[in-house]
Amino acid sequence: MLVDNRVWALFKGHWQHTLTYWSVFFSFGLCIAFLGPTILDLRCQTQSTLQEITWVFFAQQLFLMLGSALGGLFKKTLRCSLSALFVSSLVISVVFAIIPLCHHVLMLAVAMAISGTAMGVIDTIANLQLVKLYQKDSAIFLQVLHFFIGLGALVSPLVADPFLSEGSCVLGGNMTANSSTDLHHLRSSLAGKGTTPLHNVSHHYHLHTEGIITTNVSYAFWIMALINLPVPVAVYVLMYRERLFPCSDHSPRLLDKEKNSQKNQQDHNIQGHGGLFGCCNYADVKDRPASYFLLYILGGAVLFITDGIIGSYTGFIYTYAVSPPLSLPHKTAGCLTSVFWASVTAGRLASIYLSYRYTQQRLISVSLAGMMAVQCLLLILYSSPVFLFMGTCVLGLFISSVFPCMVALTEDMVNYKGCATTVLVTSAGTGEMVLQLLTGQLIHSKGSYSFMLVGMISSCIGFTVFLGLLYIQHLHRSSQAATSKEIAMTEKPSSE
Repeated sequence: MLVDNRVWALFKGHWQHTLTYWSVFFSFGLCIAFLGPTILDLRCQTQSTLQEITWVFFAQQLFLMLGSALGGLFKKTLRCSLSALFVSSLVISVVFAIIPLCHHVLMLAVAMAISGTAMGVIDTIANLQLVKLYQKDSAIFLQVLHFFIGLGALVSPLVADPFLSEGSCVLGGNMTANSSTDLHHLRSSLAGKGTTPLHNVSHHYHLHTEGIITTNVSYAFWIMALINLPVPVAVYVLMYRERLFPCSDHSPRLLDKEKNSQKNQQDHNIQGHGGLFGCCNYADVKDRPASYFLLYILGGAVLFITDGIIGSYTGFIYTYAVSPPLSLPHKTAGCLTSVFWASVTAGRLASIYLSYRYTQQRLISVSLAGMMAVQCLLLILYSSPVFLFMGTCVLGLFISSVFPCMVALTEDMVNYKGCATTVLVTSAGTGEMVLQLLTGQLIHSKGSYSFMLVGMISSCIGFTVFLGLLYIQHLHRSSQAATSKEIAMTEKPSSE
């Protein structure tokens, strides 16, 4: 069997909760990947310049980070958590539906900020709830959760592709024979989850901002709104089944459930029930050893780096591939982002089984070491197009399992108390934004080769930080064991 009877029994006891959280992360994946391929059509719709429209990336990513930090506010009770998930997933469908009505870039940026906040809340709460349900067995279920991000990220561009404009979607002047190729080049440049405005792109391509708009991308957003609509319905059904609506407060099911889980709920919420900022409550942390805080800092630093690598790689791999010395054709280079996301999705699917067979420490160590090796080879074989595709695929496989494994491992280190998941999710979102900005600036000022160099250095730092995390974990456990022994020795004479 792929899993033993105990894990299967756990899943059967929480199957509806688990499937609901997985489906909500499908919404997250849809939102991650739709903006890049459709950004040029949205530029036409808003009749804005390319430099103006690319700030929409930044709005979504910034508010995703803020939503992740605020998501912990809703974990006090199951009712709060599911209500937040219901509203957030419904907001994503609504945003998809109203994007075709945003005819000004500021309106579109506001819509993306709202969707980013909803994504951040989903990211934190779904991870938190799965960790709370399964605790030491949460790793395998977190791997499935993050597989659904990749699935949504693969579906979204497929839905959008038939409705993307082949030529200029604003008819304002003479068209050149190469206009379709130029648009493909620009679209691929923006196909990652980039947050860095491409200041120099608009100087190379003249894109009309006034004229007759001919884009059909509205249909893609309405289809994605319909695809996502079953997700808030699933959350609503779960809330109804758990009797979480005010009119159902008298239900024996909810009362029994709260009575049986009251102790566990209180233990789980000893600290950090105020979101990211609740972690700073002095009364909760004043007696904690320094190693406790270092677990948070180093765990967050690992995800800051690895998610930053994912963001910068998807955002700039196309730019790197079409630049010298590779100078790949635009269509060929455009496949690299899809290859990377497909390998990440496949890696997370494989990690479902690997998380059951191996410890989180071993999986993360192998993943980080593999990332270093691959990026070192990419630096050495920088002129090989074949190895660029092979390296992209292998890098995606290695990096895919780091996030869910780190969440499971760090929560286990702090005994599922405190706010590790909120800190880690927020750190990951921050790293994704910051490292992309840094990489974009270096590519612009130093050249495309700095893209792989930043990735290599980041991987080495990430691996070193993780080794430090394992050392601090050893010190923390030794400190806890010594404290427990002292307490036992103190209590023994008093009992006599």
